Amino acid sequence: MKNNKKELSPEQSIELFNVLKARFEKNTNRHKGIEWAKVQAKLETDTEKLWSLDEMEISGGEPDVVGHDKQTDEYIFYDCSAESPKGRRSICYDHEALEARKEHKPENSAVEMARDMGIELLTEEQYRELQKLGNFDTKTSSWVKTPVDIRKLGGAIFCDRRYDTVFVYHNGAESYYAARGFRGSLRV
Repeated sequence: MKNNKKELSPEQSIELFNVLKARFEKNTNRHKGIEWAKVQAKLETDTEKLWSLDEMEISGGEPDVVGHDKQTDEYIFYDCSAESPKGRRSICYDHEALEARKEHKPENSAVEMARDMGIELLTEEQYRELQKLGNFDTKTSSWVKTPVDIRKLGGAIFCDRRYDTVFVYHNGAESYYAARGFRGSLRV
């Protein structure tokens, strides 16, 4: 059971570390030259970021390390689940879009869920980086951070992979589909 402090119990932390380490070791192509011990040491000092990773895991994101920013000394995690995370689908883009729907409102929005989880939506550029590490979203799609000019006009963008190519599309921000969720990033 989680508390409101955005902190995991010692048991939950151990369980999450085991899952993250196993995924890290299984997918070495995603983080060449990065040592798990250094990643874990960073996570052990930031309980709120560890909580955010757990939220990513619980909602089906399968977070994994995809890089290290040498300037800030931060490790970068992305949702690496094969398809858009199951626990984050059937949602519109943001709160404004959610409020604009008069009927058949989804339960939440991508921007609000990401904020509540303490993560950021992937940008189009980050989404393309992720796709260099494997084939993701071959049956689903994921909302990505939408440029302000597009959002002001009522739109939002999403990406997927079809025909061995990454596509970027647009939709009304208030739209939602059972096969569309969002992928997030977290810097630790």
